[in-house]
Amino acid sequence: MVVGVTVSFVFAAERRQLILEMVRANGAVSLRELARVVQTSEVTVRRDVRALEAEGLLDRRHGGAVLPGGFTRESGFPQKSHLATAEKTAIADLAASLVEEGEAIVVGAGTTTQELARRLARVPGLTVVTNSLLVAQALAHANRVEVVMTGGTLRGSNYALVGSGAEQSLQGLRVSKAFLSGSGLTAERGLSTSNMLSASVDRALVQAAAEVVVLADHTKLGTDTMFQTVPTDVITRLVTDDPPGHDDRAVTELQALADQGVQISVAGAAGGGGTGGDPVPARPSRRDVPLPGPRRNQVHGTAPQLRTATVLGEQPPTGDRERERAARVADLRRR
Repeated sequence: MVVGVTVSFVFAAERRQLILEMVRANGAVSLRELARVVQTSEVTVRRDVRALEAEGLLDRRHGGAVLPGGFTRESGFPQKSHLATAEKTAIADLAASLVEEGEAIVVGAGTTTQELARRLARVPGLTVVTNSLLVAQALAHANRVEVVMTGGTLRGSNYALVGSGAEQSLQGLRVSKAFLSGSGLTAERGLSTSNMLSASVDRALVQAAAEVVVLADHTKLGTDTMFQTVPTDVITRLVTDDPPGHDDRAVTELQALADQGVQISVAGAAGGGGTGGDPVPARPSRRDVPLPGPRRNQVHGTAPQLRTATVLGEQPPTGDRERERAARVADLRRR
């Protein structure tokens, strides 16, 4: 019996050391990704994260863990490209369905927008303006897609063009939609990022678009970082993934965003739910339902427009906790 306890303690210590190393290397890591790497359940990882937080070694965030100190630092592209990969794939699939043939759009820098760009290569007659080398590379061999790059100074950590040259090249531009991602999203402040130069270019991209679509997986919901890029009342639509059953605060954040007029589109892999994530089907099922509340900038006296939440491959929840959470989401959509 003593040997069993000792072995369990050693394994826990090794797990927690690995978790700590991952958070230090990446700045922020989801519980789902931690569970996949250390090969245990999210319940066990959550317990480990609580223990490390009690020691002041990291901070818990909605569905993940971050470096201590309040605001998360920005991770480099190699680290971010391996985080929440299944969620980003589902989000990119859904976001691509919002783009129509012949549109002109802007696409910001980020690993999720890079996934979106790979899918946009199949949209004929599209014009894409971007400050991201990775977005441009994903579209480089698309025969019927025109790519327009901004000027600017290359920022190597995320392969994006920033600075006054990038901002000036966007002046006078007008497109139908802007697709942006960031480091965090809250109903109070909107989309934010950890780098001042990136935030400034993202604001210029927003100014060029009639509609603003934010791509953010559930680990970014409720996370606030240093520089605001898009205020909540400017965001037209949020495309996100379905939060895990235990992440009640992410559901609360989604409701707060919907109450402020943001259209919520939720993507989920059919048959998914494992810690490693299952692939999203090529033709996911879709269901649209209304969400509540007028936008803050709605003209007085006009009827509010219904907004929709799109659910890809939604699966029936199991267990009392899942049923309770599903009821909360359903109530949000009905009101």
